[in-house]
Amino acid sequence: MQGALCGFTVLDLSRLLPGPFCSMLLADLGADVIKIEEPGRGDYIRWWPPRVGGGSGYHVVLNRNKRSLTLNLKAPEGKDIFRSLAKNADVVLESFRPGVMDKMGLGYERLAAVNPGIVFCAISGYGAYGPMALKAGHDVNYLARSGVLSYSGRRAPTMTGVQIADLGGGGLPAAFGILAALLARTRTGKGQFVDVSMTDGSLLWNCLRWGKLLGDRAVPAPADDMLNHGFACYNLYSTRDKRYMSLGALEPQFWKAFCERVGHPEWDTPQYFEPGSHQVELKHRLEALFASRTRAEWVEVFKDADCCCEPVLDLAEVMDDPQVRAREMVVDLIHDSWGAYRQLGICPRLSSTPGGIRSHAPELGEHTDRILCGLGYDSTEIERLRRQGVV
Repeated sequence: MQGALCGFTVLDLSRLLPGPFCSMLLADLGADVIKIEEPGRGDYIRWWPPRVGGGSGYHVVLNRNKRSLTLNLKAPEGKDIFRSLAKNADVVLESFRPGVMDKMGLGYERLAAVNPGIVFCAISGYGAYGPMALKAGHDVNYLARSGVLSYSGRRAPTMTGVQIADLGGGGLPAAFGILAALLARTRTGKGQFVDVSMTDGSLLWNCLRWGKLLGDRAVPAPADDMLNHGFACYNLYSTRDKRYMSLGALEPQFWKAFCERVGHPEWDTPQYFEPGSHQVELKHRLEALFASRTRAEWVEVFKDADCCCEPVLDLAEVMDDPQVRAREMVVDLIHDSWGAYRQLGICPRLSSTPGGIRSHAPELGEHTDRILCGLGYDSTEIERLRRQGVV
């Protein structure tokens, strides 16, 4: 079965994490993603240690199912090649600062003139306009500016282990925006410009706390809320062997089942779901409880209990977790050069047009010759372009 996006072509000029994550999602569902990279250097993430084979492990995960074309967009002939590709492409994805593509003569208006159906998606830190549009930034800055960091953690703003702004504020909205624009094109026949700000996208992740602020006018702070270390029934607890268990017994039936399973039915009172100083005392009791056994012992205690208490797994454990393996979210692959390695699986799962892993992450420029041949260049011309640094 073919993927849902089979037949769509994406020209991906993005680098590092947000854009490549977006194009990975599109490629997983069948899109032909052509990763356009600078000759000799490529996407910077290719060279970040640690290595898997000759390249970076980060590159291996983010750039599966894609083809790599090296192309110098500063060279006039390189621009011509890109415009030729764009004539028949569906999507252009880039993550430069606003205005860079326009300066190169490859912005949305110029490309739409030769391909009115093109969907042009630009991912940037602060968006295509606004007082901060041209300012540099990284994930931590976007999370800081959007308010997400202000109330994350137990006592003070805390760095997140996952790049929420890059992935959830940038890559995911970009994929969603691209698909929405392609859907709109089926009605209008025209493409459009998709402006993705990672700060905007991160701001939307505040939806619950924003709603609470509207109601109670209390500015969110670390450990102030039932979902933010404020309640004993929804928290993380250290075990005797210094591992952790996650408790999410918010609803009365889950809290009651938890209290009964640990032998403390007296804890099941209405106060468990009310704010106040008593939450500190209840957390102390739970801390002492969880510290009395190892994580493995607690897993055994809760294995058949319906009370939302699960172990905090590290990534090595996740790779062998029965649930993850059953869902095929860890896939065993073998590369001719790298050998055996494990790749992340496909999400979301479509019943009739499922995605899949069709190819490994490409070597730099691996598909250059084939793509140029498709544009009508012969081997002699391709060799000339290579000598001149165009590809």
